[in-house]
Amino acid sequence: MDDKKKKLIRLTAHSKTLNLLKGQIGYLGQFMDVILVAKDTGNLKTLAEEEQVRFRNIEIYREINLIGDLKALWHLIKLFRKEKPDIVHANTPKGALLGLLAAKITGVRHRLYNVNGLRFETATGNFRRLLIFMEKVACACATKVIPQSNGVANVVRREHITKKSLKVILNGSGNGVDTNYFDPAIPNLTDEAKKIINGFKGTTFVFVGRLVGDKGINELVEAFSRLNKKYSDVRLILVGPREEELDPLKDETIRLIETNDKINEMGRQTDIRPYLMASDVFVLPSYREGFPNVVLEAASMGLPCIVSNVNGAEDAIINNVNGYVIPIKDAEALYAHMEYLHIHPTERSIMANKTRDLIKSRFNRVDVWKATKEMYDNLWRN
Repeated sequence: MDDKKKKLIRLTAHSKTLNLLKGQIGYLGQFMDVILVAKDTGNLKTLAEEEQVRFRNIEIYREINLIGDLKALWHLIKLFRKEKPDIVHANTPKGALLGLLAAKITGVRHRLYNVNGLRFETATGNFRRLLIFMEKVACACATKVIPQSNGVANVVRREHITKKSLKVILNGSGNGVDTNYFDPAIPNLTDEAKKIINGFKGTTFVFVGRLVGDKGINELVEAFSRLNKKYSDVRLILVGPREEELDPLKDETIRLIETNDKINEMGRQTDIRPYLMASDVFVLPSYREGFPNVVLEAASMGLPCIVSNVNGAEDAIINNVNGYVIPIKDAEALYAHMEYLHIHPTERSIMANKTRDLIKSRFNRVDVWKATKEMYDNLWRN
């Protein structure tokens, strides 16, 4: 590469998605002229200031909106003609579709599509076919397709989305995990965790994420309720907001959450570390993911994890080593593994002792940043 900084545009549909790249943006800004592009959902200016990069707010709709999409495409074309970026690196299906199409029209040399979660995996019928078509168009406009995990790569190949080479960055995940921040040895977390434990002596299972059907909450609550009928010394902590309009929980699930005093619904939390530290096992029975950062965070806090065999989760968890990988939508398998870890505390402790070191060696945040910069550098070497 020459001495002049290359210009990089990181683009997503909504700016909150860019929060997942905190730290990495500023790191890359030391070597490149970085511009963040997204619809501002309340954090874009603050994030750009924190990372010391430029930003541009463009109205990009996540859902299909023909007139709005054409306007967004036109604004992106004008922006790219003005800025003349060397790289446009897009995340999220809609952001990638419009951003990479605009980049192709304006002759941007390197057009990268970071394939995160594949929404069509849980869609059906004509809507599923439309989502697959959108993925194919985005990949066709890209010069490089980067799957977020090996699982995502496998689905892209299986569905014949693209014939381009697919290779994850390092071991997958978009930004790794800050193992210095998610560290159970941090002293002040102990006091916060003790407040949450509140003298409870049994096994605490914890979930962190949106409380919606696609995250497997119906199966989790069903499995835990059954477990709790057999064992009184178990507890379930649910950290995250309900999204009743998008993907509501079953009425029975809501009833069980609200009537069982061993299920503690904590809502959205700005710092999830005390809840992880107060728990014994992390559970994510999700139906689909790209690469769930929360699994890395829980494992970095030393928790064995029970995850469904979805993209990313099974990249982070090695079955029978630092947790268990179970089939999606399988409340019976979920119950069996929760029961096993409850009644086998020694096995649980052995897994807990392994999991943090595994995450540090494979998904340390700074290592992911360096691998991402190297990937950019290699674009001019090939």
